[in-house]
Amino acid sequence: MHRPGCNPDDVQPQDVLCDFCGRAAWAEDIPCVEGHRGSLICGDCLELACASSVYDSDQTDNAIVSLCVLCLQESDGGLWRHEFNEAGICKRCMKQAAGVLSKSKDWNWNRPA
Repeated sequence: MHRPGCNPDDVQPQDVLCDFCGRAAWAEDIPCVEGHRGSLICGDCLELACASSVYDSDQTDNAIVSLCVLCLQESDGGLWRHEFNEAGICKRCMKQAAGVLSKSKDWNWNRPA
């Protein structure tokens, strides 16, 4: 997600926001994973998503079929949604993004136990 009003021909790191919490993740040196069409999930939201899918299945929206903002695929297995907005992430993307961040030498990010 891009900050409203940013110049599409000159996008800066502070213009790229986490699709889930709306924070300028790249500008704040926060670990993040990019999906299709510039979608982004920061490490903090990914940690919340992974933990809630393991410990609190009520946080996933299993009642509707919707698109995951990272892979743009329909997910009938539920999506995790942050309270900030309607963006959703499927469990497959959670697992892939967590694998990317946990293996990265640039970040000290660990998958929730």
